Formats: sequence, structure tokens, C-alpha cells
Amino acid sequence: MGGLIAIACGLIVGLGAMGACIGIGLVGSKYLESAARQPELIGPLQVKLFLIAGLIDAAFLIGVAIALLFTFVNPFAGS
Repeated sequence: MGGLIAIACGLIVGLGAMGACIGIGLVGSKYLESAARQPELIGPLQVKLFLIAGLIDAAFLIGVAIALLFTFVNPFAGS
């Protein structure tokens, strides 16, 4: 049972990291496109970029916390 939990935790962290990287890459590319089209909006767009990047990272870190919970506490072992 411990091996399956390790695989699940690896999948949680790996897929979460991949999703976060893709999300931040897309947000960054759209920011560069919009900044090139309207340079006068770079300031407000940059604030929104960092806000969204922080939310994407927060979602990934919540996944890491859940993986750590399954790794060390193992809520399924009590049954």
C-alpha cells in the first residue's frame, strides 16, 4: 500500500508542476503579446500578471501540501 501512495504523491506533484508551468507560460506569453500591442498598459497588465502567477503557484503548493499529507500522515491506514 505504501508504494501506491508514493506513486500517487509523485503524480500529484508532477502533474501539478507541469500544469503550473504550462499555465504560467501561457499567461506570460499573453502578457508579452498585449504589452507589445499596447505599451501604455504595461503597468496594470504586469500587476495582473503577477497576481495570476501567484494564484497558479498557490494551487500547485496546495497540491504539494496534500501530497505531503498523504506521505506522512496516511489517512487511509486507520481503516
